[in-house]
Amino acid sequence: MKITFCCTDTKSEPWLQGLAAALPGADISVWQAGAPQADYAVVWAPPQQFLDEQPGLKALFNIGAGVDALLKLRLPPTIPVVRLDDAGMAVQMAEYVCHAVIRHFREFDAYEESTRAGQWAYRKPRLRADFAVGVMGLGVLGERVAKALAQFEFPVNGWSRSPKALGGVRCYSGAEGFNDFLAASRVLVNLLPLTPETQDILNQGTLSRLQSGGYVINVARGAHLVDDDLIALLASGHLAGATLDVFRTEPLPAGHPFWQHPKITVTPHTSARTLRDETIAQIAGKIAALQRGEAVAGIVNPDRGY
Repeated sequence: MKITFCCTDTKSEPWLQGLAAALPGADISVWQAGAPQADYAVVWAPPQQFLDEQPGLKALFNIGAGVDALLKLRLPPTIPVVRLDDAGMAVQMAEYVCHAVIRHFREFDAYEESTRAGQWAYRKPRLRADFAVGVMGLGVLGERVAKALAQFEFPVNGWSRSPKALGGVRCYSGAEGFNDFLAASRVLVNLLPLTPETQDILNQGTLSRLQSGGYVINVARGAHLVDDDLIALLASGHLAGATLDVFRTEPLPAGHPFWQHPKITVTPHTSARTLRDETIAQIAGKIAALQRGEAVAGIVNPDRGY
């Protein structure tokens, strides 16, 4: 069995060592132009040439949860694309989102300003019931985030393309439920996959439907958000702030208004990082299952984009 590794901007040696340990006997190497046909590939942002030269792959494993960049390439129609189900990212995402929600709700940012100024100042406690959190996207990551928020007794709404049922979460689905979901939410968390249908979904029209004093947390993709619309709604006061981990251009360019905006918290696409050991274990397990002729989870539907 031959496995090729083609991951842009990724140190290959630890991955090769981990895959070799998990799949004894496999021939594992870094892809180079003109390399022989492999059975399986482990990729992140591969060039088109790689796909053109490897038309006989039995499966293509993406080392991240999002496959939008991969689906922009010309993929051989016979090759299944397999994304990560979790691999340690769900708990990280729950940590990040809960921290952002609680920091806003408890006004810890305002307390930080007071303490830097040497002020001992209390703020009036706010009602948890007034801060309903809406989670857009109820896949593996979104479901974990929604359940974690419910543990802190926030009212939690969830929206997904198809109907879902989650304990402690009021679920909405489809186009018919989208506006009601937004209107029921004050804090909006975006965990949608990026597809042609979801690009620019965080815009003037959708964000205006959030309850007054709304707050936006984007941990999916930068192209979901219309930057100028967010800034305008912050200026109008309809939105109270935002925490942004993803951006249209990464790294976020110097001079971008998000850097210095007093109501925006910026982090460098770190809400949920790929954990190598967990990822290798998951990929190795799926390769072994495919070798046995078994079905595996996480196969991407190119028509849906996830």
